[in-house]
Amino acid sequence: MPHWLYITLIILTVYVVISILLYYLQDYLLFKPEKLPKDFEFYYENQQVEEYNLTTTDGAIINGLHFKVENPKGIVLYLKGNSKSIKGWGKFAVDFTRHQFEVIMLDYRGFGKSTGRRTQKAIHNDLQLVYDKIKERVLERYIILYGRSLGSGFATKLASLNHPRMLILDAPYYSLTKVTARYMPFMPLSLLMKYPLPTYKWIKYVKCPIHILHGTKDKLIPFKSSIKLSQLNPKNTRLYAVIGGGHKNLNQFESYHKMLSEIIHSTKVKIDLEGSSFKVEHGKKASNNV
Repeated sequence: MPHWLYITLIILTVYVVISILLYYLQDYLLFKPEKLPKDFEFYYENQQVEEYNLTTTDGAIINGLHFKVENPKGIVLYLKGNSKSIKGWGKFAVDFTRHQFEVIMLDYRGFGKSTGRRTQKAIHNDLQLVYDKIKERVLERYIILYGRSLGSGFATKLASLNHPRMLILDAPYYSLTKVTARYMPFMPLSLLMKYPLPTYKWIKYVKCPIHILHGTKDKLIPFKSSIKLSQLNPKNTRLYAVIGGGHKNLNQFESYHKMLSEIIHSTKVKIDLEGSSFKVEHGKKASNNV
């Protein structure tokens, strides 16, 4: 056997082995769950919170928290990132409850107290089940979907199939395949990814207002991904840049809280462009009609 052919076979073998490992191990690479014992008790200072469990059609248990307020203005379904459990993520509910919005926060399958075999389709179905339960109590015009990092894709998919008041995306990705490709540019990820989460496909079908918050110094999911997403549904989308913000510290910026406050208290306003400069071209001479 020629030496070059021997080397080629070794390279191909290594490439195939890595591809197989990536396919079967990606759950461990993408998700960083924290498991909680069944008797764990959630506690948040100065917060009124109730724990709930939902049983899915395939027998899984979805565990979540309901942060309550008196005389709520609406309710936020908060879809968290890929790490830890709602034990730690629950501290962010205050950013909404202090504005008189209730918050529903849940753990995906395999996180916290939630159980069941995790797949992209299963998570979508779980979230729709939770959304439907919320709709039994409040009208959709009072429901806000908030997706943080990993949760941004799931939130976008959910918004595309329903009619919430608004969709808020915090550090969203164009697709999870694109994010992974930055670290494995030579792998056939379009074939290997079990969780492609193509946010760019789903966002086109979202009919409610879309608000995107992203740090300009985010090294995990670059700010340019939000720029690209905002261009796919421009009539409904507004992009907010948190200057200097990274991937995990937007809550430490005053500008983030100001933007979030303006977003959740805003109402959709129809703009009358008649008599404005909407169709005026810069540098074009005006007509001399009198």
